[in-house]
Amino acid sequence: MTAARQDAVVTRACPDLTFAVTAVEAEPFAAVPTLRFTLEVVREGGGPVRGMALTTTVRIDVTRRAYAPDAHRALTELFGLPEEWSRTMRPLQWIRTTVQVPSFDDRTSVPLLVPCGTETELAVTKYLRAVKDGEVPLGFLFNGMVFYQASGPPPGGMLRTAPVPSSAETFCRMPAALWHELIERYHGTTPWLRLPREIHDRLDDYRARHTLGSVGDAVRALLDRSGAP
Repeated sequence: MTAARQDAVVTRACPDLTFAVTAVEAEPFAAVPTLRFTLEVVREGGGPVRGMALTTTVRIDVTRRAYAPDAHRALTELFGLPEEWSRTMRPLQWIRTTVQVPSFDDRTSVPLLVPCGTETELAVTKYLRAVKDGEVPLGFLFNGMVFYQASGPPPGGMLRTAPVPSSAETFCRMPAALWHELIERYHGTTPWLRLPREIHDRLDDYRARHTLGSVGDAVRALLDRSGAP
């Protein structure tokens, strides 16, 4: 057999992989709020997989659900007025993370851990805070390298590598309440508000001069004076 023919046989032995998110839950003992997605990888054909360096991009596919009127105010800050959403809504990238998938023959499952930040200026946080019911539509896009045992005539038994196809992706719907319950478990009803030092000092000085009990009381007083809802 010619070298070209051998390469063709080995190439056909590259694993044909599919991906699915089969579960999502709160990571119970993480230091920061973290969601655990269970990712199932299935080999439909080709040689056994000896490992994968898998990079996953998680994004919120915001156009895949409808929104209640009470979410419109927060979403307007992200996407403009509701009548503009058909052209302004775009997926929000949440995180990009890499995991090492161990050796498997037919299928395996690995955890994808997604830390949940609470910075109020982040678009993802604004979105998740606004969506309190229903489900959050999530897209998972994959790339990376597959290490597999090629079959066929020599050098069929050699360890080979191939890229994860750029078309590899999957989709799942996460209960919106899961994110809110997780954030409340760690932070209660007092989300973090990050301020420049100068603004914080001015706010604290305002609190002291008006004999207010906390920085929260100072912010409430200023909002009441401004007429904000």
